[in-house]
Amino acid sequence: MELSYYKHESAFVDDPACVGTGTKIWHFSHIMAGAEIGKRCVLGQNVFVGSEARLGNNVHIQNGVSIYDGVILEDDVFCGPSMVFTNVTNPRSEISKKDQIRKTVVKRGATIGANATVVCGNVIGRYAFVGAGAVVTGDVPDHALVLGVPGEVAGWVCRCGEALVFHTTEESERAKCGACDRAYLKKDQCVGPEHT
Repeated sequence: MELSYYKHESAFVDDPACVGTGTKIWHFSHIMAGAEIGKRCVLGQNVFVGSEARLGNNVHIQNGVSIYDGVILEDDVFCGPSMVFTNVTNPRSEISKKDQIRKTVVKRGATIGANATVVCGNVIGRYAFVGAGAVVTGDVPDHALVLGVPGEVAGWVCRCGEALVFHTTEESERAKCGACDRAYLKKDQCVGPEHT
């Protein structure tokens, strides 16, 4: 039977895993039975997807990334090379803690940079941007730019990924993206599109 997705001959997709139409799975990757991967995803070389991991549509996973049980990636998420997810806060080799897996959710359109680490049990907001090498130890707001160890909000980004500069008016803080012209409002460290 012809697959509706591409799988390199060196990759393993265990049955039953659900892989969406148009997805590409590259060299030496392993998709466990029970995993759910949406349409038009790209999984680079040496990617692992656990049996209880969930990936939405158009998710791009770069080389050397493991998506463990409990990790949920919504549509349009980008995971940079060798970034790391965890799924237990205090693992031990001699003690099984599979009953202590904590859910991590990466919301639609978010980007996680190369070599960043996301500690389990946190939510990364819509269109947030975690910089290369940052360590996420708490929830990340929508559109936040997170940098450093531990990661802290260092700015804000547009849906297109460009930096936003907010200006204070009498009523609120507003920004307009110089690249795509989208407008945003910020209130109490929450950023969202300005609806006109």
